[in-house]
Amino acid sequence: MSAAGDDAFIAAVKPLVDAMGGEMLPPDEAGAEDVVLTWQGVEAVAVRLPQLADSLDHILAAMERRKGKPLADLDRKAKQEVVRILEARGAFSVRHGVETVASALGVSRFTVYNYLNRDKGA
Repeated sequence: MSAAGDDAFIAAVKPLVDAMGGEMLPPDEAGAEDVVLTWQGVEAVAVRLPQLADSLDHILAAMERRKGKPLADLDRKAKQEVVRILEARGAFSVRHGVETVASALGVSRFTVYNYLNRDKGA
């Protein structure tokens, strides 16, 4: 994927790519939609970004890992916090975002909308 000197750069960007749900690949395998990262004037690695819907699933999985249990098992206050974080990250601009989040939280779409409206009213 890279020259020997690029290994530190690739190791440095890997956590970010993983957090986004992206995929790292050799620059010569990059497609038109991939982002090629250059380090010290040399193409070091290409990043294939996830589709938005896949990204939402990845964000939900990461939040679950951070909370240490399934999101559906959180109490109401914690679920409201999750909804606030997801709204800030644009989760509800994704098609079927509310439904996906509601399913992950084990609540109805109506409840997710209530959480969103509650924050806007405060």
